[in-house]
Parts: sequence; structure tokens; C-alpha cells
Amino acid sequence: MIKNEFLGWKKSEIIWLLIAVSVILGLSIYWGDTTLAIISATTGVMCVVLTGKGKISSFIFGLINIVTYIYIAYVARFYGEVMLNAIYYLPMQFVGIYFWNKNMNNDTYEVVKNKLKFKTWILIIIGIVMVSIVYGFILNLLGGNLPYIDSFSTVLAVVAMIMIVKRLTEQWYLWICVNIIMIGMWIWNFYHNQDNLATLLMWGVYLINAIIMLFKWKRESEICLQKEKIV
Repeated sequence: MIKNEFLGWKKSEIIWLLIAVSVILGLSIYWGDTTLAIISATTGVMCVVLTGKGKISSFIFGLINIVTYIYIAYVARFYGEVMLNAIYYLPMQFVGIYFWNKNMNNDTYEVVKNKLKFKTWILIIIGIVMVSIVYGFILNLLGGNLPYIDSFSTVLAVVAMIMIVKRLTEQWYLWICVNIIMIGMWIWNFYHNQDNLATLLMWGVYLINAIIMLFKWKRESEICLQKEKIV
């Protein structure tokens, strides 16, 4: 299983992984960010790139990222992020490992990709909007910063994580939205507190990665569907 994590990589994918990690490390160290923030950002970048590649090891890096990010988000008073990571993301890493392990492509050494039906996709979007409004109201009562923005990004991320486990291409549309929102939130935090630059950079790399992986998964999910029709 460990050996498979190193197989099936294209040169361009390896270069992207190295660039993403190097940017986070270099700029974070230059700006003097905390060791915890750098660890969180670096493992987070490793996680999303490996998720896009379809490698199970993404969940291992995800565990490290989640534990460190919980503390960072708590200090910044982004309580929606704290609850999302502690209650949901943490156990979902183990769920992801289980389901991905059962759906690996023996030829590419990557997870098999799927797509949603259009009607199901529309219902999911409607549900996201409705739940975001209710959850935002709750976060506002708790005194959290940017409650409705925090709520929307949290609900998007919950649904996107389910899509990761189910290997759905549409997850990357949601991650793009999440990343844009989170970049705005952490820019706000950096402007007011002058800290957690590594976390801000992490979300920027997440956004670039989500765009790249959207095209990768769309292409590969179409190939998988064509093979199923032939069979």
C-alpha cells in the first residue's frame, strides 16, 4: 500500500507538489510565522495535492493538518472552523481511508473518480444555502467573527468532505468556493492581528490546487464512465 503512494506520478504533478510546499515554507519562514502554523500549512498543502492525485496518504497528512489547524482557528475565534475540524473532519479522515481503499484503480494507483447527476447537484446547492443561513444565525449568537461567512464556508466544506469520500468530481467546485471565502477571512485576520500568514498562504495554494484538480478529475471521471459503458 505504501509503495503505491509513490507510483503513477507525472513529472508535472511532482513539480506542482514541490512548488506548493516550497512556497508555503519559504514565505512563512521569511515572515517569521509560528512553527505550529508552518506545520499546519505544510501538511495541509500535502493533503490537498495528494487528494487531487487520488492517493490515500492524503488522509494521513490531513490528520496532522486538522489537529494543528483546530488550535490556530480557535485562537483566531473562527469557531465554525474549530467545530468543523474537531467534530467532523477528524473522524472523516478514517472514513475516507476506508472507502478509498475499497475503490482504488490498480492501473493508475489512484482512487476511481465519479460524477453527480445534474438534479442531485441542484438539490445539494439549495440545501447548502438553507443550512448556511441557520448555522450563521447560531454562530452570530456565539459571538464568532464573520458568522455568516464562516457558516457558509463550513457548510460547503462539510458537503465537500462527503464528496471526497464518495470520490465525486463536483467536490472541487465547492472547494474553490470554500477557498475563496477562507482567503478573505484570513486576510481579515492578518490585517487585524498580523499573524498566521502561513495559514493565509495555505488557503491560497488550496485555491490554485482546487482549480487544477477540477480539470483533472473531470477528465478522469469521464474516462471511468466511458469504460463502465463499454463493460
